[in-house]
Parts: sequence; structure tokens; C-alpha cells
Amino acid sequence: MAPDRRRVAVTGLGAVTPLGEDAGSTWEGMLAGRSGVGPITQFDADGYRTTIAAEVSGWEPEKHFDKREVRRVDRFAQFFLVAVRQAMEQAGISYSDDDPAAIRAGVVVGAGFGGMGSFIDEIVTLTERGPDRVSPTGVPRVIPNMAAGLASIEHNLLGPVSCVVTACSASANAIGDGAELIRRGAADVVIAGGSEAAITTFGIATFAQARALSTRNDDPRGASRPFDADRDGFVMGEGGAALVLEDMEQATARGATVLAELTGYGMSADAYHITLPRPGGTGAARAMVNAVEDAGLSPSSIGYINAHGTSTEANDSTETAAIRIAMGEAADSVPVSSTKSMTGHILGGAGAVEAIACILALRDQVLPPTINQETPDPDCDLDYVPNVKREATLEHAMSNSFGFGGHNVSLVFSKV
Repeated sequence: MAPDRRRVAVTGLGAVTPLGEDAGSTWEGMLAGRSGVGPITQFDADGYRTTIAAEVSGWEPEKHFDKREVRRVDRFAQFFLVAVRQAMEQAGISYSDDDPAAIRAGVVVGAGFGGMGSFIDEIVTLTERGPDRVSPTGVPRVIPNMAAGLASIEHNLLGPVSCVVTACSASANAIGDGAELIRRGAADVVIAGGSEAAITTFGIATFAQARALSTRNDDPRGASRPFDADRDGFVMGEGGAALVLEDMEQATARGATVLAELTGYGMSADAYHITLPRPGGTGAARAMVNAVEDAGLSPSSIGYINAHGTSTEANDSTETAAIRIAMGEAADSVPVSSTKSMTGHILGGAGAVEAIACILALRDQVLPPTINQETPDPDCDLDYVPNVKREATLEHAMSNSFGFGGHNVSLVFSKV
């Protein structure tokens, strides 16, 4: 870690996931090994190859937004806005209209699709009812950056506000980019994270056609089984998460509770295929190595890895190989788990949810399990913390996120 750059503290967390509508209940669900997967309820999935998903069950936007906002804000942005409120409340940060500190506070959001549900609704309206019935708010509901824009409007965040769209690595990129804004002095506070709500007719149909989704429809809770020999695809999830990133010196001066420090951010490209990872894991390994070096650590310092771990044949074996390359001799001793076994794959929002898992693992000194670990796969031969949480002594944890197009991101968080 360069000695002249500013340190980045994490002072607030928020989440809306299939395991709970805040970070605490999500974490409790992870530690309990609880699956959030069940039959799809958001549309009639009869006739679809896959009929299961990890939904935010019972989501009632009216509890969080007025009727006008519910109509104008897509489900993916709703998740993110609620997570931002939670994170900022925990951090004890707010900005009035005349607060000069507001120009030093920003937002970076990550999403893969943005308002997919709203897009589908408007296309149906256009097709069935004609162009004069399309909503004038259709574009703001659809575009991915609107989650960041709405957060900045609601909380008077006048600093850097941006959006990252790098598929399933998007919110990990958002967190890393937010940290870089603080490191170089462009902001003092950045709300960073991501969200996704792609459990839609098109979302399920297109991933199913690509043979990427599990078809274990008769066993929803056992469908997401990362690194298990009987895995047959990922389970679509949804949700959002937000972290308050803050200049460490400022956080300490105001007496904030620092949950962890973001010490490492690494990226790389596979430059190989539109959906498949580069065989052998060399691309993903570079992202991990870059993150560890950025943190000023050695591979043996990493005490836990929250894997991308999608439960697909290609990802899990390739990520295992990548961890072996990046961690070297430490690979056999570092615990690795995939919380997607419980949350499903939240796509662009996954990295932020999994970053929270790393931060709380450091805080509580306990590792979430990979559930549904039943049949060993010779190509997946690491310690995946099978089925039951585990006490641990942790100083540093790493989170991996990989996206279609060959986007690889790793984040390192450290105990304070």
C-alpha cells in the first residue's frame, strides 16, 4: 500500500437480500446456512425451463416510498435506496442543503441490467397499447445510473456520482472505484454498492436458454451448490447493498465506528469469451494478485476468500484454479466459501452483498458456509467451509467478483 494515499474506512452497511431486508438479518441468514431460494412468484413461470429463484420475498415498497415514488422508481433502485438509508444511518452521516461537506460526498453504484422489469413493462405497453401510452418516466426507471442519481438527490450528495456496468462484477467495481476517489482525495465519503432485480420473464428465459441456470426445480433450497460435483447452474437472485466508505482520518476524528478497512482493489481482463472464463483461471488470478499487492500483503495473509462461486461448471473449477495460482502454497489452508449458495446470484449486486459478508466475517471472526456441499468434485479441491459456519481468527479477507465479458475484480478488507 502506498504510504502517501489516504486510508479507506467502512463505517456503514445496508442490504436488501433474499435472506433479509437489512445487513444484520442477511448476515444471520448466512451464518445459519439458510437458503433464500424458492419458486418464482413475480410472474407465472409455468413452461419455463427454470421455475425457481432467490427473491426478496414479501417486498413491500410502500413501506419505504410514497405511492408516486413506487410508480417512478424501479425495483432494483428501490433495493439500493433502502440499503443506502440503512448504511448512512449506521455511519451517522447526513447532509443538509447548506452543508459544505456535501460537495465532498458521492455515490458509485454498480448494476448489470438496471430496470429490466420496467423496460419489459414499457415494451409490452408499447406493443399492446401503442406509443402514446408509454410512460414519460420510462427512461429514468430503466437506466442503471438512476440508482446513484436518486441516492444523491435524496441525501444531498454533491460530490462524484457515477455508475459502473460490468455485469456480475459491477458492484465490486463500484466499491473499488469509490475507494479510489477517497484515496486520491477527490471525496471524503462515498456511498458504494449495487443492486439488481432481474427475476423477470426475459431474465429467466435468456439465462435458461444459455444453459446457465439450475433446473433443480423440485429442490429449490438445494439448487445453488457451488463447488459441488452435482451443480447444474446458478440460481438467479435479486437485492441491493451499500457501504459507506470514508476517509479513515475523518472517520476516526468524528468518533465513527470503523467496521473494516478497504485495503486492496485488483482488476484484470480475461480477454477470452463473452460468457466463459479463461481456462486455467489466469485472468481471475491476476485480479487476486493485484488486490493482495495493492493491500501491501502476501497471499498467506489472506484468512478468508468469499468466492464468486456461482454454482456453474465453468466458474467453480476455473475459480479454484485461479485461487491456487494466486495464493500459491497458501491455497490449501485458506478457507473459501460461496454465499451465493444461500442468496443466489444477485448479478450486478452480488459483489456488494459479498463485500458485506467479508466485513462482518472480520468483525465477528466467523466464516459463513457454502451450503449444499455434498459430493466432492476433483476439480474443486479447496476448503469450502462446507454446510456449517466456522469460527476463525481473521485479519484480512478477500472477495471475488467476475463478470460476463471477462471482467475480474477482487477486493481486500482488513480488520481494524
